Amino acid sequence: MGLRASDLLGTSQVGVHLAMVGRVLFAPMQISKKDLKNLEDSLGLEVAQMSVGGSSLVGALIAGNSNGIAVADIATEEEIDRLTSFGDVVVMESGVNAAGNLLIVNENGAVASPILPQDGLDVISETLKVSCAAISIAGNETPGSVAVCNNHGVLLHPDVTEIEVETIESILDVPAMVGTVNFGSPYVGSGCVATDNGAWAGSQTTGPELNRIEDALGLI
Repeated sequence: MGLRASDLLGTSQVGVHLAMVGRVLFAPMQISKKDLKNLEDSLGLEVAQMSVGGSSLVGALIAGNSNGIAVADIATEEEIDRLTSFGDVVVMESGVNAAGNLLIVNENGAVASPILPQDGLDVISETLKVSCAAISIAGNETPGSVAVCNNHGVLLHPDVTEIEVETIESILDVPAMVGTVNFGSPYVGSGCVATDNGAWAGSQTTGPELNRIEDALGLI
């Protein structure tokens, strides 16, 4: 368990490929056996390999917690059926379907993109069994790309406003800190995935950035 800085599938954007959902880490089919073992050892969760509509961008297309899962409508019936074994499933449609980019989720709440309609927020809230509120982060309408969280904390884009921080902390019920990954990238959600036991960031992530991730997510 702990921190690791390493690329996956040849990219430092590890967060677009991995999705932490409750007690399961979803990873693409293309991940090697060696990386699967490293993921389990570092993050302390069972790894379930799958694709979403044939795509390896599992982290960008899935979000959820131990109660339910939101997935993009490009998912096949077979993929949706598999997801239902891990919880209730809501399929996001109408062009706003990249669940992993549009949502930040833990066991306490869900922060959603302001581009989602209110009825969509209501369905997400009902499926995940948490309160759900829409907010942009540092002017970005894809909160999942600029934040990474677990049930101990949340790491946010450095330009997040004080009001945004207060709202996010209230919804997720965890303290927030700001930081970067991959040698200065503010897209911490795209460049990192976290569980309550550990975090995995891209290989360009520096020692001070890893320390910040560790502090923000309560991994000490």
